[in-house]
Amino acid sequence: MSPGKLAVIFGLGVAAGLIIQSGDPLDSWYPVWREIGLLARAVVCLIAGASLATLGWLHGFLFGPLELLRGPDDVGYIVENGRSKAQAANEVRRRRRTGDLPPVYPNGWYRVLDSHMLRRGEVRSVTVLGEQVAVFRGQDGEAYVVDAYCPHLGANLAVGGQVVGNCIECPFHGWQFRGTDGKCVKIPYAEKVPDFAKVRIWPSCELNGQVLVWFHCDGEDPQWLVPEQQEITTGEWVYRGRTEHFINAHIQEIPENAADIAHLDHLHTPAIVSGVDLRYTNSKTWEFLRHDWKVQWEPEVEPNKHCSQMLVKHALTVFGSTWHLLDVCVLARQVGPGLVFLLIEHRFLGRGVILQCVTPVEPLLQFVTHTIFYQSNIPPLVPKFILKAESIQFERDVMIWNNKKYISKPLLVKEDSAIQKHRRWFSQFYSEHSPQLQHQRNTLDF
Repeated sequence: MSPGKLAVIFGLGVAAGLIIQSGDPLDSWYPVWREIGLLARAVVCLIAGASLATLGWLHGFLFGPLELLRGPDDVGYIVENGRSKAQAANEVRRRRRTGDLPPVYPNGWYRVLDSHMLRRGEVRSVTVLGEQVAVFRGQDGEAYVVDAYCPHLGANLAVGGQVVGNCIECPFHGWQFRGTDGKCVKIPYAEKVPDFAKVRIWPSCELNGQVLVWFHCDGEDPQWLVPEQQEITTGEWVYRGRTEHFINAHIQEIPENAADIAHLDHLHTPAIVSGVDLRYTNSKTWEFLRHDWKVQWEPEVEPNKHCSQMLVKHALTVFGSTWHLLDVCVLARQVGPGLVFLLIEHRFLGRGVILQCVTPVEPLLQFVTHTIFYQSNIPPLVPKFILKAESIQFERDVMIWNNKKYISKPLLVKEDSAIQKHRRWFSQFYSEHSPQLQHQRNTLDF
């Protein structure tokens, strides 16, 4: 429970107690309290409660993490003619042409949830890559990921299932499946457990404060490891917040932005105070504030050919003059199709990382999180501001992605050469049997 909520509850409790009690100890301790009327008591208690609530909010604002969680229809759509956000999103999805798409699920590592979301003995239901999975933490503290549906009669293990030791127990008949290998170890009413009774497990790992799963269309073992950010493991960098967004596009559209250098000068130059609605970001009101970008993208070579790097140098200009205090260097290292490490470094404001994770929910719906870890000795307002600023810039991209068509053979000029280079690099995550989009749904109700 947040400090603000605790303060409100405490304040209301004190207020109620002071108002309704008669002859309580306060009468002897504070004669003045006895002499004032009931209405005055109520006013004093309400002021006290409001003050406590304000202090709780202020504490959360200054020291708590920033958590900005957007729904599927919250960002990236134009709402007109009295329609709701959900109606606008559904209409765009129905009418938009998808284009000649690459395979929809590249091979690689994907985030399923953050570590702090999964307590010991807890099970969570997650949709990833068009599949339902059950994510649970055994009594040994390890996180396990298995197919959600029990092979017996199809009950969802994550809906009412219980963690027993390091197994998950089906809520329907009590079958227990071991997290390490998926084997059924107990059937309460059977004399013997068949050797073939098991649920599919997903290769998984837990590091950098996240639980991740490996996907390969042919069932191959992981071909690379997720790098560990040592500063997170040692506690030098601490959690300062996260954002969540849903994007109605093919997964490849999102990392391709790293190589689309030209879009930065057009889409991301207007100051963040001009907002995220692209109809108004170029307002003359804020044209004296501009973001300047210098960007370079390159793929890495063996043994890290599954990685690429984008070096970003940011500067802020005010009335044409550069404010060097806000010069920021960011090294964005992409690891596979779904993970990006945005390493931030500033001369005065310290160092940290934003973990950008793109996880397909279904073929044309991506769940994107940005989680920031920052130096523990830097005031929390600094990384929270960085994360908020990044979110504003990202939501401008979301408005593009949610409404665009994928062009498999784009019309490019020589200055766009990095885009084709990026597509060749990204193609390594597809293989012969990578799933293709077979049909487009007519509706998606949010």
